[in-house]
Amino acid sequence: MKQLLQQKTVLHYPQLDTVLMVEEFIKDHSGEFKKKSLWEHLPKKTMYQTFCVIFDYLSDSGKIATDKEGKIAWIWNPELVKKYLSKPHLFWKK
Repeated sequence: MKQLLQQKTVLHYPQLDTVLMVEEFIKDHSGEFKKKSLWEHLPKKTMYQTFCVIFDYLSDSGKIATDKEGKIAWIWNPELVKKYLSKPHLFWKK
């Protein structure tokens, strides 16, 4: 993530409330919008470059994914991760 941001010239980094707003909007509308359409339907207007920084962060951190049609879906589910990690027959190979 940090490496990705360093490669770009970012004029305006997003505030936490903006990141959370985008996260909530994607969760509520998972699978409905493509990237530009998602940005156009956000409840609060943001600069497109700022939205792209948030989008890249969410994508790189594994919270969102894009399907073959280009629609954005929320895929992060920490409760499911905890459930699977608590099962003894499922483990990380070293």
